[in-house]
Formats: sequence, C-alpha cells, structure tokens
Amino acid sequence: MVNFGLSEEQQQLQQLARDFSKNEIAPKAKHYDETREFPWEVLKKAWDVGIMNTHVPEAYGGLGLGVFESCLIAEENAWGCTGIGTAMEANSLAQAPVILAGTEEQKKQFLSPMTEQLLLAAYCVTEPGAGSDVQGVKTKAVKQGDEYIINGSKMWITNASVANWYFLLAYTDPTKGHKGMSAFIVPKDTLGIEVGGKEMNMGQRCSDTRGISFADVKIPAKYLLGQEGQGFKIAMSAFDHTRPVVAAAAVGLARSAMEHSIRYAKERHTFGVPIAKHQAISFMIADMAKDIEASRLLVWKSAWIIDQGKKNTMEASMAKAFAADTAMRVATDAVQVFGGYGYSEEYPVEKLMRDAKIFQIYEGTSQIQRLIISKEIFDR
Repeated sequence: MVNFGLSEEQQQLQQLARDFSKNEIAPKAKHYDETREFPWEVLKKAWDVGIMNTHVPEAYGGLGLGVFESCLIAEENAWGCTGIGTAMEANSLAQAPVILAGTEEQKKQFLSPMTEQLLLAAYCVTEPGAGSDVQGVKTKAVKQGDEYIINGSKMWITNASVANWYFLLAYTDPTKGHKGMSAFIVPKDTLGIEVGGKEMNMGQRCSDTRGISFADVKIPAKYLLGQEGQGFKIAMSAFDHTRPVVAAAAVGLARSAMEHSIRYAKERHTFGVPIAKHQAISFMIADMAKDIEASRLLVWKSAWIIDQGKKNTMEASMAKAFAADTAMRVATDAVQVFGGYGYSEEYPVEKLMRDAKIFQIYEGTSQIQRLIISKEIFDR
C-alpha cells in the first residue's frame, strides 16, 4: 500500500531539524550572509545534536540513515539558510563515493573520524574548463611505484579551505575517455595543494567556495577508490544519493519564500484590503504552494527508490530540476509580492532570490538534468 506518512522516528528527526533551523540557523542567516564568514558555530551545534553525517554507516560510528531521512533534514536546514545548509551538506557529497566504493580501511580512516569530531570534506570534480562536461577535466594522476602523483586544478569547490580531505576525480589514462578516469581520496594537508581565495558569490555567501591547485601532489596508492578507470562511474553514482538531498534543500528555500509571502500578503493593504484578497497575489501564492508540494513529492520518491536499493537516476534528476526551477520561480515571485520592499536588503526575500539561483547550477545544471532524463527515457 502506498503511504505518504512519516514514521514516528522520521517525524522526530524532522522536528529536531526544524527546531534547530528555527533556533540556530534562521536567526544567524543574515549575519553570515553579510559577513560571508564560514558558519563554524552553527555547524558545531548541528554536529552536536546529530544532524550531520547521518548517512555514515553504523559500522563507522554513524547513524546509517537513508537518503530519505537526509532529505527531511536538508529541507529544514535550507528553510533557515541554504548557505549554512550547503556548508553542512557538502560532507554528504564527498562522503558518498567513499561509502559506495571505499575499502574497509578507507572507510575507517576517513569516515569514522567524522563521527568522533566535527570534520569536513569536499567533492573535487569541477575544473575551470570542465563543469557539466566532466570528461573535459584536465587533472591527471600518474602512478609511480606505490604512489600517485597528481597535477591539475579544481574550481568552485564547496568547503575547499575547511575540508580535512577531498574526493578527487582525475585521469589515469586520458586515451580512454571517461573510462580512463579514476577516483582518489586526498588529505588536505598533503604537500603541493594550494587553496585559492574565497569566491565572492551572488548568493549562499557563507558557503566556502574556492579553487584548488594540485602541483606534484603525492598520495599513497591505497587512496585510490575502487579500481583505475572506475572514477567516472563512482563520481556519478554519488549524485543518485545526493541530488534528492539538494532538491530537498531547494524545497526548503521555496517553502521559506512562500511563508514570507503569505505573512506579508496578510499584512500589506492596498485599496482598503490586504493584498492577499487580490486574485493577482493569491493565485501567485497558490502556484507557489502547488509547485512546492509537487517538488517535495518528487524528492521523496527519488529518495525512497534509492533507499530501496533501486536505480533512481531519472527520478533524482527530475527532483533536482523541478525543485531547483521551483525555488528560483517562487523566490522571484516572493520578491514580486513584496514589491519595492522585496528589492531591499532589509527584507528577507531578496536573499532568498540570490540564494536560489545556484540550485539551477550546482550538482548538475537544470539543463544537464533534462539531458539525463531524456537519455534515461530513450535508453530504457
């Protein structure tokens, strides 16, 4: 039987995240947006209450929760601030390849410590000349004896300067195309790594986004994930687990924008009545509500499928594309509901509009999601 209800444990987890977002994230969102500081204080509290690294298997000290539970948490975090939420969720993307393809030794070395203290990781795939076209990466890893020597550069890396280790994709055999890519775990303190300056992004400003260069970086061969040539597959398989979570964050932002719009529409009067009484405004908010609900259902379905051990590539891309587009549209409409006030930094919706745009870009653009969906349709 189909059941859209949450279990008691899921409800408790959702409420825990909701309370945390209301009390710890939302009140500090404006401060971190203005200062662009990394939200260490908030992340430490989130780690303390147990809403970070929830998907790390129990064998390595984690809770071993599914993607669905991660989505419940991500929506609430993003409701408070997607910049802070992204800083928290970046761990999930970097950890996913290790969980999926790591050896026992690798999991114990890199996952277990993250459940013992607040540590961060980063997913290093995008390069200055290779974003959506992952096969266009130029970073190379050459094996010499029992080591790999890495040379190249990465760009737009979330948590770049605060991470303790990186998941990195590089060519070990460029002649084989994507089948010549391999995946590695690279400790941040390895000699030859240089982290660039913080990017001054339009939105999600407290998220630590930087470039990283690798110059003759030597790592032990044991830090290879899987086998040589499996890197592309490992990197892409991680997205099936993380795209539903990113989509859930987009839902959280859209929900926040809608709630602000509803409150303002009740308070603001024109022509003698609250603007909520005008069909032009009420219909706009009705569209917000229906699209947010549809986005959440896509998120839940895509998360449920992967948690059942089934392939969710198409559904994850559907959720990511639809929720990202919804977040951008709802945030833009929220500014419209607020009118001139919405364009001012004194009101919350201008930040939401700035923060929303990146959902259509990172973890695969909305155009790439459509490419994946169409490929899945015709290849099936």
